[in-house]
Amino acid sequence: MEVSRPPVMKIASCSKPFQCSECDKQFRQLSTLTNHMKIHTGDKPYKCTICSKEFRQTTTLSNHIKIHTGEKPFHCTYCGKQFRQLSTLSNHLKIHTGEKPYECSVCGKQFRQSSTLNSHIRIHSDDKYSVKPFKCTMCPKEFRQTTTLSNHLKIHTGEKPYTCTYCNKSFRQTGTLSNHMKIHTGEKPYECAVCQKQFRQSSTLNSHIRIHTDDKICKTSSSPVPVPMPITTITMKLEDIKPLYTII
Repeated sequence: MEVSRPPVMKIASCSKPFQCSECDKQFRQLSTLTNHMKIHTGDKPYKCTICSKEFRQTTTLSNHIKIHTGEKPFHCTYCGKQFRQLSTLSNHLKIHTGEKPYECSVCGKQFRQSSTLNSHIRIHSDDKYSVKPFKCTMCPKEFRQTTTLSNHLKIHTGEKPYTCTYCNKSFRQTGTLSNHMKIHTGEKPYECAVCQKQFRQSSTLNSHIRIHTDDKICKTSSSPVPVPMPITTITMKLEDIKPLYTII
């Protein structure tokens, strides 16, 4: 019987002393490193009793089970939308508050989530973020994150585990299902601050907002800009000016 060995550690920085021997990622705690190593070993000891899907951590399994039970205990106080996880609600609230606490140190662009910032930073650095350690076993495509690889694999397997309770249409990701559900519920939580038009998705709102900006209108307008008349050609007398409205 082969005895499993603990993960090999390297001496890293003082703030993150535990380093992965496979990808050199650093962690502050040994338990976090141990969980991370399951990405490389493929170990998923926790199985869903309903669909047999396997997970690396018990917390991930607990959140997954809510998909089957339909439990969404966390409510948005702005639009009433419900969520399975408190972290998802916290990220959603930033849409209403406009909070973007994560700023790119290169170009100053701000983001609501740290994961979005991390993905954005890759456009500024080819060397550090060019590594894509997670490879698809069915095609040559490579990925930086296991979650992206997992979603990609569903294209090959045809797996669509998230089903709409209204029309039974199935989807690969919960986010796609959530956007689809708004078609049935009529929910439009994203409102334009200029004309109050409402939208189902933030991306659609962002595209809409461009019609209100002067820069966009100037770029897309095909009509010539009118040239103002010289001041010297205006010879109107003061007594010729009549008010538009009469005050009673």
